[in-house]
Amino acid sequence: MEHYLGIDFGTSGARAIVIDQRENIIATEKFSFTKLAPEQLAHTWQIALFDLINQIPNDIRKQLKAIAINGTSSTVLLCDATGKPITCPILYNDARGNSVLEQIRSIAPKNHLVISATSSLAKLFWWQQQSYFAQARYFFHQADWLAFLLHGKLGISDYHNALKLGYDVDNLGYPDWLQNLPFSNLYPQVLSPGAVVGKITSENCDRLNLPSDCLVRTGTTDSIAAFLASGADRPGEAVTSLGSTLVLKLLSQTKVNSSKYGIYSHRLGKLWLTGGASNTGGAVLKHFFDHEQLKYLSEQIDPEVASPFKYYPLLQPGDRFPVNDPNLPPQLEPRPASPIKFLHGLLESISRIEGLGYQKLQDLGADRLIHIYTAGGGAKNNVWQKIRQRHLKVPVSIANNTEAAYGTALLAGNKSLISKTTEL
Repeated sequence: MEHYLGIDFGTSGARAIVIDQRENIIATEKFSFTKLAPEQLAHTWQIALFDLINQIPNDIRKQLKAIAINGTSSTVLLCDATGKPITCPILYNDARGNSVLEQIRSIAPKNHLVISATSSLAKLFWWQQQSYFAQARYFFHQADWLAFLLHGKLGISDYHNALKLGYDVDNLGYPDWLQNLPFSNLYPQVLSPGAVVGKITSENCDRLNLPSDCLVRTGTTDSIAAFLASGADRPGEAVTSLGSTLVLKLLSQTKVNSSKYGIYSHRLGKLWLTGGASNTGGAVLKHFFDHEQLKYLSEQIDPEVASPFKYYPLLQPGDRFPVNDPNLPPQLEPRPASPIKFLHGLLESISRIEGLGYQKLQDLGADRLIHIYTAGGGAKNNVWQKIRQRHLKVPVSIANNTEAAYGTALLAGNKSLISKTTEL
């Protein structure tokens, strides 16, 4: 029986999932990170990678045919000619690139995705100004570097991770304005997510007791991996993540980008995954209610009756999608004396914002919404799901699987949505 391993590297830990040929989960392992100093990051990631593989039962490891890894988007490393980091990695949410935005704005197309303080390109520009930059030979994304530790080939990435570096996913190449920069020699070669890079090195085969024909495939980002795990696979199907924030992703035959609304599209074979994120969501609910209160109070709500309260639930001013206003004030009044009515109003309002978000994506050219899969902690709230379905007017269900490592295992097994759509 052939087995496939997907590994997800998140902010608080890493997770490994092994699936069989029927896409059933046959093994899962976890590795938790304590709060790490920047200089510990790369070393800890390396320990986690090999530890996770070693934790997998030996009889399953011996049947592994392929491995793929996802990492957080725009978490990057600068490495020497041997692939060793020459400085600390920069994490996905690090905004030090704000100091170089004017330089990027002067060369990148107007409103391009890279014109962001946290983009991969902004981090590379920032590194260019540092004294040690002359030692650099390779620019890696987190998933690229971890895969390199397994296959030993330097400078290979995928077009999901490379998007925020400025890679052109329409034409599958680096645009001229990016190639003309003085550090273009550091850019990775970009392949499709799930493409075969090569076999595990013989040293790793011995070290990890893996078969000599075990392949390593290019990976993806954590959010795309979670989408691949969901079960959505037709244009018009979407995934809503009800976590701390509200994140929408809609599968479309048409690419939709709008920097004005924080919307951009990832390529999935011949299809596009377009979406946006709002600052409303679970963090607001948890600000007012604990877990037990949310569960108990939700059960007292009739989801078929609309709440009269129209809030815009935010913890601080500002939203980008579906309302683009950095100064948008939180709207949480009037607050009824009844906590049930207040929660009802919050759930109703977040559902209304979700509906506006999907309408915005469709207004800008995405496929008509036909089904929504739900991921995140809010997916467990049945009352909220019924309220959302009333607003969204399409079937709403819980995602088949919400683990990013599962989506990456599908990628390893060449069983993901990407492999099922014909590449252009």
